[in-house]
Formats: sequence, C-alpha cells, structure tokens
Amino acid sequence: MDQSTTVAYFSMEVGLNPRMPTYAGGLGILAGDTLRAAADVGLPMVGVSLLHRKGYFRQHLDARGKQTETTCEWTPQQFLEPLPNRVQVSIEGRVVRVGVWRYPIRGVSGHVVPVYLLDTAMPENSVWDRTLTDCLNGEDQHYRLCQEVILGIGGVEMLQSLGHENIRTYHMNEGHSALLVLGLLRQEGRLTAITPALRDTIRQRCVFTTHTPIPAGHDQFPIELARRVLGDETVATLAAAECCLQTTLNMTYLALYFSHYVNGVAMRHGEISQSMFPDYPINSITNGVHAATWTAPPFQRLFDRHIPQWRRDNLYLRYAVSIPLGEIQDAHAQTKRLLLQEVERYTNAKLDPTAFTIAFARRATAYKRPDLLFQDLDRLRRIAQSTGPFQVLYSGKAHPADEEGKQTIRHVFEAAEKLRDVIRVVYLEEYDMALAQFLCAGVDLWLNTPQKPHEASGTSGMKAALNGIPSLSVRDGWWLEGHLEGITGWAIGEDGGTPSDPVRDAASLGEKLEHVILPMYYRRREEYVQIMRNAIALNGSFF
Repeated sequence: MDQSTTVAYFSMEVGLNPRMPTYAGGLGILAGDTLRAAADVGLPMVGVSLLHRKGYFRQHLDARGKQTETTCEWTPQQFLEPLPNRVQVSIEGRVVRVGVWRYPIRGVSGHVVPVYLLDTAMPENSVWDRTLTDCLNGEDQHYRLCQEVILGIGGVEMLQSLGHENIRTYHMNEGHSALLVLGLLRQEGRLTAITPALRDTIRQRCVFTTHTPIPAGHDQFPIELARRVLGDETVATLAAAECCLQTTLNMTYLALYFSHYVNGVAMRHGEISQSMFPDYPINSITNGVHAATWTAPPFQRLFDRHIPQWRRDNLYLRYAVSIPLGEIQDAHAQTKRLLLQEVERYTNAKLDPTAFTIAFARRATAYKRPDLLFQDLDRLRRIAQSTGPFQVLYSGKAHPADEEGKQTIRHVFEAAEKLRDVIRVVYLEEYDMALAQFLCAGVDLWLNTPQKPHEASGTSGMKAALNGIPSLSVRDGWWLEGHLEGITGWAIGEDGGTPSDPVRDAASLGEKLEHVILPMYYRRREEYVQIMRNAIALNGSFF
C-alpha cells in the first residue's frame, strides 16, 4: 500500500495492554486486535481513543454473587508517552482543551501503529471538564455526548496537530465516534450547509462498522441535549442532513449518512443491520482475533515447530491438520494446568485437572443467558454421575446499571451452591484480557448461549479455537460460519433463522453434553483431540 494512504481508526475504547483498563469488553478488544493486525501487516494506520483515567470499574462479588463496583485507578505514565500537542473543542459554548498520550503497537516486522489516547485532565479546564476522559461506564447521557465530542471532533483536530496530513479513510468503530464527521466538515469550512457535493466529499473519506443488532444499543441523544452541547446551528445542520429523527440525534444515522462503506460484524449481523437500516447498503465483515495475542505460549511453541509461518500469515494454521494428536494433547495439558493454577490463585479453589472443564466467560447480561446451563439441575447431576465428572468456570462483569445482568450472576451462584456436592462451579471476578488469555486456552469446551439474533459476532470462541478448544454454542453470530457439527464443535438448538426458545435450547445443551460431548471426551479421547485439532485448522486459521 502507498505509505501516504493512512487510515485513522476511531473507537471509544481499545484493549491495548492487560494492565491498561482502556476497554470494557468485546468492542475494545476487537479494536486492539484490529490495530495489532494492522501493525503486523504494515498498514499505515493510526488509532484514536480516550484515555479513561478511571477505566471501566473493578468488580467485587460477595458469597451470593452480589456485584459491587469500585473505581479502577491506573497510572498512564507507566505505559504511555505524553505528547505536548494540545487542541480544543467547544462544548456547551465553552472551550475544552485536550491533550494526548501515545501508545506504539509494534508488528512482527517492526512496523509501528501509533494509538493516540485523548485526555482532558488539563489544568486550564474546569474541574468537571477534566473528568470527561475519566470513565468508560458513564451512563449519564450528558457526560457521554461530551465524551463523543472529544473523541470525534477532538480526535480529528489532534491528528492534524500531530502532522497526520494524508489521512484518506476515517474508520468509525461503532457510532460513538460519529461526530468525527463534524471535525471533517469543519476542516472543509462548510459546517453550516451540507450540499450533496460536500456530503459526497466526506463520504469518500469515511467507513463505519456497526456492532449492535438491537435498536436500544445505538447511541441516541435528546435534541435539546444535543443543542445544549453542540449548539443550535450544528444541530440544525445535522437535522437537515437527516441525522436527527423526531426528537433525537441518532449517532448511527450520522455515521450511515456520511459513510461510503458500512459493515456488520458477521454475515447474519449484516443481514439484521440491513433490515434495521434499509435505506443504506450494509455489508458484512466477520470479526476476527489477533492470533499471536490469544494463542497461549504452549501452543505458540507447538506452532513455531510445525508451522513457522503462522505468525506472518495466520492462514498457515490450516496445516495444523498434520500436527500429531499427542502433541496437541500435551500442549493442552500445559495450558489447562496453567489455567487451574490461576484459578487457585484467584479463588483458592483447587479444581481437578482430569475433569472435563467448561468455560462461560462473557459480559454478564440477560440476552447472553449465562444461566441457561442450569435450567435442569437434576439432569446435570445425573450427567455428572453417569457420564463423567465436569466442572464449570464462569467470568464476566455486569454493567453497573444492568440490574438484570447482575441478577444472572446471582443465578449462577445459586446454582453453584445447589450443585456443590456433584459439580464444581467457580465464578471468577474481574474478567479482563489477562484472565481471558488463561480461560480461552485452558478449558476443554467453550460454552456460548446467546438469545438469537442478539449475538452480533462474538470472538471469544475464536480465541478458544486458536488453542484447540471446540465450542458448544447457539448458532448465532460467527458460529453460523464457524460451526461444523462434530468437526469444529457442536450447536445448541435450532438453525440460525429460528428464534431462541429457552426450554428447547436448554434441552439441546443437556443432550449434547450427555450423549455426545462427555462420552467422547471420556471414552473416545482421540476423537475429541481430533476435533480440537480441527478447531485450530479450520476456525483458528480463518477467524
């Protein structure tokens, strides 16, 4: 690619380092993986996000699974380079000054993708304005819209200040960064009147990835709040550009209106997004993961011996089909041992390394149905006693405002207590990148139970596949594309087009565990390890 062609990738959150809480979940992890992949292949890309001085939050669970939260403080100077550049944005008619920190991502060939984290903790700002780049979980709409001004408008200004003059493509990772359009319009000096020609000029510079398959997940702000933060003239311009619906400013419509290319994050999600926004052409690019980040050291060493090209081109992992099954089994035994050591360090729980181990690790929210496994506790007891023992690891944070999500955590704790005489269920608090790297490598089965069609993509099962862990999952999101029954894993319930039925799904889950998966694991282990190898060669190589 011509080095003058630069991509600016904007995301409200980005997972860069396990010790930097600049992400909340899958959206941020995807952003980090995208930037790491860009560094590996030498793309002239830069990343833009917020500093999030107080991170997301620290999760605390009591003996009954009640979640409480505390602030997640960290020290940017440990990881980031402060830069002298300053820009300013207008919020509610006042000037807010924005500073910046730099985080370099170095690829396998030495190419560096810089990530710029914006920061309003400047002495010139008011006390409240200094907090605008503090919190990832600020649910107050006023605070959130101010953050989006800083990310979008401030990000465009900062890139210009830093000398990135040749940016041809601005990539909006979800609608949080859509106000970058205002920054581009201001560069054109044409904010007050958006002509068709001006719209086309901006559109040729913007692409948009939407992640959310339900309307409630798209950022919308009351018009009066938008006028207060952005100004009457700006909102009138956006309204004329069809980005305001009735009494709201819709950030997804703003991104759609000004983007020449839009994609969902899986084939099915692209179809759902197209039905939600029929006036705009929406394509599909299924999410992937950064292989070197999510492949555990024992498997990295295994791949280095047998497939030395895998780091440069992950598609070489298809040749994992030639790795002897015994070596895959040995590598997995190492990752499982490392995981169980980590579990003991977290919880003092000593789990059985010979027992079949299942993981469910995702954001704790109702549509992901973390408690689906526990719909029939008597059946689970019978399975464990007659088919083979198993243990279950859970992890995941509920958003502080998501009471329904918090209740699902309590349900898991209640089930764990009722099953304690037969099945060990351990919930690991503080799910983050570091813990995910252990979980996605060390269990025997990755469980995923979302309510269809609410799983936009889901990437944790892809990470597991890189480490030879097959999935047992509802056919939604990426699993519609990665699932080959009995080859890369197993499906729960009906095909992808059928709405979820919790009773049927729970029965299907139990059926697969009792009659297919556990008997294979305990009585035909070689067949199970073949599926592990297939997960690497087919899913690991492709996703």
